[in-house]
Amino acid sequence: MVIVAGHIMVDPQQRESYLAECATVVEHARLASGCLDYSLAADLVDPGRINIFERWKSRAAVEAFRGSGPSESQNAQIRSSSVAEYEISDVRGLC
Repeated sequence: MVIVAGHIMVDPQQRESYLAECATVVEHARLASGCLDYSLAADLVDPGRINIFERWKSRAAVEAFRGSGPSESQNAQIRSSSVAEYEISDVRGLC
């Protein structure tokens, strides 16, 4: 399993429009083969932060979906980012 987690920073005035542009990406990701979860969400305390969480069955599934990444207009809005991929070998359910 692969988890992609972290955040990106955009201008606070652009966060809602950035997220609106990403709605189709989230819908497509959730339908993609190997996607277990995919979420982009506004941070509750930082007005310029967008939290990222993705969970995939395999690295191949991530790479098949990812393609070229964000569009040029989305990249232009990103001021900074901290996102990492984690390969998970074991999972223990909590609920």
